[in-house]
Amino acid sequence: MKHETLIEIKEKADVIHLSPAAPMSRRERLERWAAVMDVHPHNVAALIRIEDYSRQDRRSLRGEGTPLAIAFADPVLRREGLSDDTLGEAMTFFGLSHGQAHRLLCDCHYLGSMTGPRLAARLRSIAKGGIFQRLVAWARARPAMG
Repeated sequence: MKHETLIEIKEKADVIHLSPAAPMSRRERLERWAAVMDVHPHNVAALIRIEDYSRQDRRSLRGEGTPLAIAFADPVLRREGLSDDTLGEAMTFFGLSHGQAHRLLCDCHYLGSMTGPRLAARLRSIAKGGIFQRLVAWARARPAMG
């Protein structure tokens, strides 16, 4: 192998400058979280009675083995900007309303136990948008009637 300086290599090489990857959309973040939860082999810890906390106190909720902790353990989501495993950070990062966060993560919405795949299905439903968003998208996609 012939030793060449960086200058010699640059003169011969076709240099391609790659721009940094575009940040994930809200839907892509939710889909990534769902994919992470789908392969989680154990039961998942729900947050307990989050409706009993004030909206402000709710934001600091966290717990070991929760979907929040599992999401934060994912290097892709952290690289995208997920900065901790609190409910407030998840709501901001994933664009969740208080109602969506409650339906996703509170123990009162799970009969039996919370599992990764069950939560993943709920995350994908949110990622696709509610029925209203789907109807609006469907209406916009239809050709105009004339």
